[in-house]
Amino acid sequence: MAERTTRYLGLDVHKATIAVAVAEANGAPVLFGTIANEPGEVRKAVARLGRGARLVAAYEAGPTGYDLYRQLAALDVEAMVVAPSLTPTRPGDRVKTDNRDALSLARLLRSGDLTPVWVPDLEHEALRDLVRAREDAKAALMRERHHLSKFLLRQGVHAPQGGSWGQRHHRWLNQLRLPISAHQLVFADYLGAERAAEERVRRLERAIHECIEGSALLPLVAALQCLRGIAFLSAAVLAVEVGDFRRFTSAPQFMAYTGLVPSEHSSGAVRRRGHITHTGNAQLRHVLVQAAHNARYRPNAQALRRRLDGAPPDLVHLSFSAQQRLHCRYWHLQRRLGTAKAVTAVARELAGFVWAVGQRMTEVPIAA
Repeated sequence: MAERTTRYLGLDVHKATIAVAVAEANGAPVLFGTIANEPGEVRKAVARLGRGARLVAAYEAGPTGYDLYRQLAALDVEAMVVAPSLTPTRPGDRVKTDNRDALSLARLLRSGDLTPVWVPDLEHEALRDLVRAREDAKAALMRERHHLSKFLLRQGVHAPQGGSWGQRHHRWLNQLRLPISAHQLVFADYLGAERAAEERVRRLERAIHECIEGSALLPLVAALQCLRGIAFLSAAVLAVEVGDFRRFTSAPQFMAYTGLVPSEHSSGAVRRRGHITHTGNAQLRHVLVQAAHNARYRPNAQALRRRLDGAPPDLVHLSFSAQQRLHCRYWHLQRRLGTAKAVTAVARELAGFVWAVGQRMTEVPIAA
């Protein structure tokens, strides 16, 4: 029986349309046309292009998500979602259209020059959306607090000394009265918005606890909490954003994914390193940097005793090794480079310990 040919499909996907280009094993890619971004139209296009051929398709990750990927997979198409930031571009090419993008994707897919992203299943994607909803809620809460505090500052009203937005601060806000009725109405509106935003954060955090406890990610979330500075919510962010730790073959590869490695521009004998790359996943980077601040404190076996209760001996050993290593590393760098650079460097090394925990849990899962 003759071996089937392979057709490479480059898809430039938008909300309403998909530009489709086709590349055979040899020759230049050709434009198939533009179809509606609807399941029926996708099915018809796959049926026409797949006659006597194996189909391999690729499109760039974007706001349309992974629905098209799942449609293509159900139609026996080898689909790939690729990272836009890692898609090669020609330096002199200044013309960008949907058709040209589709042709370029088809050509790069055939040559193997595209970098795929990891596609979660529906349950994992739902958990990730829930965690990201909390991040959005936290940002909204900060905005509401900013509006309220700046309004009071314009009226010459200053909060009492002490921790901002704690119990004492809220008691003061509850008792505050402004002399002009219009100002009091504005204050009440800002305060109500702040309280609603705070309740939204609490509601989402409760939902995250409930959903994680009923998911397959619970053992990984429990294991990640063996690291100092990573409690339940931080561990949940790490687990849902990374997904499958097996896609990172080494700790430096995972560090690069977090964007915490230094940029470099070297040529010949000259070697220049700059700021961190800030590439990859911003949520991971934020959690790791926040957790890295805990490295300034001395290693303390009591701090993690409750989290480590019942954990495997190798995770307990890893936890204490991480505390010792990161604490020494922080103060060694802080004296020479300052706090900001020391925290960033510690966050990068903490990413290595997170990778080690993820690899351990992938190989030998533990019961929660």
